[in-house]
Amino acid sequence: MSTATDTPSSRAPGPGPAAQREPVLSVRDLRTCFEQRHATVQAVNGVSFDLHAGETVGLVGESGSGKSVTGYSLLGLIDAPGRIAGGSVRLDGEELVGLSSQGLRAVRGRRLAMIFQDPMATLNPVLTIGAQMALALQAHGYVPRAQARARCVEVLRQVGIPDADRRLEAWPHQFSGGMRQRVAIAIALLHKPQVIVADEPTTALDVSIQAQILTEIHQLVRDSGTALLWISHDLATVAAIAQRVLVMYAGRIVEEGPTRAVLKAPRHPYTAGLLGSLPQSSTPGQPLTQIPGAPPPLDALPAGCSFADRCARAEARCREQAPPRQSDGERAWRCHFPLHHADAAAVPPPSRAAVAPAP
Repeated sequence: MSTATDTPSSRAPGPGPAAQREPVLSVRDLRTCFEQRHATVQAVNGVSFDLHAGETVGLVGESGSGKSVTGYSLLGLIDAPGRIAGGSVRLDGEELVGLSSQGLRAVRGRRLAMIFQDPMATLNPVLTIGAQMALALQAHGYVPRAQARARCVEVLRQVGIPDADRRLEAWPHQFSGGMRQRVAIAIALLHKPQVIVADEPTTALDVSIQAQILTEIHQLVRDSGTALLWISHDLATVAAIAQRVLVMYAGRIVEEGPTRAVLKAPRHPYTAGLLGSLPQSSTPGQPLTQIPGAPPPLDALPAGCSFADRCARAEARCREQAPPRQSDGERAWRCHFPLHHADAAAVPPPSRAAVAPAP
């Protein structure tokens, strides 16, 4: 086992196809903060990871952990009083942090796309589906009308919308929630981007529709070679779709590694707590297990481990010193007293029965 610095991702990927090629998206020591009158909120604090073509990585954690802000930061969608305070986001070798507004507009949608949690944040209610898809397609250059329509029909069929040619003339309110989300995914696919950031896009959908969309997204990513960052608080969904998982707490990644390995035998007590709080982990008729306490305020993070006040394994050292990043092969974590395999074996992995089959 080795101890590394706070910017871990200089390591080479583990065995497999990703090990033989450069990452399409490389994030190093990303820091995003929001200035308040009397304090600075550190929403993203030194986040580093890689994404490879055709790979799906899950980013999980409680609400307020910094997941969505991380996703918005990648696309430069942080508005005042927020700002990217430092770090690097490189898309196929091109630095995005510090890029001009015009430069970012040339990247967004065409090379780096986002699927939002609420499809109505993507869809304009006063434009037909076909009109706004054509606008999105032509935002990066002129496309003949017939060619644009053919491409729109093609991606709608890809995401499972029947009678796609006719549905281009429909309005957003004429689609169900699941169909609107499929349209939002189709818009993200229009330019065949290198990377898609999906911010909890299936949270508001029922389980059966969620399963269909997860299966279709997995198929599309595999066929197109697009890299996908899937942001979610749902561990079962991440278990179904992601090859690797990043666990985020209080603005930092506290554990990462292959999804099955992390969920089967977590090293960080926070990851184990998330798994233990799943309904399937509790005895029927008994109160659900929960992680005690609440995350610390991001404008007053403790000097030591941010999880120390909620952790049964914490000692004085945890409250005094921030844990360094430690790694073991493809696994990495930030904890002074990590769980061993025997400690974590009693934590059942999340069920994938109700969602798409694992890759």
